[in-house]
Amino acid sequence: MVSNRFRKKKKSIPIQQYVEGIKSGDRMTLAKAITLIESNHPDHFQAGQQLLKEILPLTGKSMRIGITGVPGAGKSTFIERFGTDLCQMGKKVAVLAIDPSSTISQGSILGDKTRMAQLSREENAFIRPSPSGGTLGGVHRKTRETILLCEAAGYDMILVETVGVGQSEVVVRTMVDMFLMLTITGAGDDLQGMKKGMMELVDAIIVTKADGDNKEKAIKTRNEYNQILRLLKAATEGWQTKAVACSSITGEGISDVWELILDFFNSTKKSGVFYARRKKQTTDWMLTSIRERLEQTFFQNEQIKKRLPVVQRNVETGRLPVSIAVENLLADFFNNQYKE
Repeated sequence: MVSNRFRKKKKSIPIQQYVEGIKSGDRMTLAKAITLIESNHPDHFQAGQQLLKEILPLTGKSMRIGITGVPGAGKSTFIERFGTDLCQMGKKVAVLAIDPSSTISQGSILGDKTRMAQLSREENAFIRPSPSGGTLGGVHRKTRETILLCEAAGYDMILVETVGVGQSEVVVRTMVDMFLMLTITGAGDDLQGMKKGMMELVDAIIVTKADGDNKEKAIKTRNEYNQILRLLKAATEGWQTKAVACSSITGEGISDVWELILDFFNSTKKSGVFYARRKKQTTDWMLTSIRERLEQTFFQNEQIKKRLPVVQRNVETGRLPVSIAVENLLADFFNNQYKE
């Protein structure tokens, strides 16, 4: 066994090397850059921020599309077919596939590269599976930064696949231009158990598996959704949320999805809604980053690390009200910060 003293320390890649690799569209460099951004190591954080600063002028030119769906709707199958078709049209497609995290290891349970084998072979495709890590909204906490890195690498279509459907998907809404929801046949029954708030987050509903014996049902479901959507508040000002049906197997209806997306982007850019949303995305990102940094700084504080277990025990045993515990810990934190 080799002693730790003789193990070579892994050399860090210079920031400029990252920048050049990303600009040239090198997928390996892009993958390493995303790993750097996702790292919790303090040194990596500083390097990641410098990298983002360097590539920022190269960002902002993609279509950012969030994709969610009910269980069994075939999100990965749809993304693979849709992404492959886009690549063959000459588009560069990045798929940020957010996997459910293991509650034990916090790592990905699924592997989207194995679920999108055909798309991963496309030269113009980049697939990045990342664990959600329990983050609200079913996205990785660094998804926004990853979007920027992919844009800098020349990807003009960014597809963000989320963990699942729920009210927390509002987080995804703050980082994409258009939000799609995949569903299956039986619109009436589906809507009974679906929150109205979720319906008002999406810009289009895609009824999948419109093939074989199921095709007629899928078309009926699409029509039912379009009737209902007219009565609900739209997610995007000036845009009427629409439903379309398609088959990821035969490819029928995929072109309708693409036409709908183009119509959405043309419409929102013409009205100015697209640009207003992009500005709001940046503001939301800043505020989210502030909250994350404050939380991180609080729990990494040495005084808090010492006090927290004691206060927690007092709360658990009922000797100390939660509100007072919070006030005491915050007082300790701020006093300690000012002393430093």
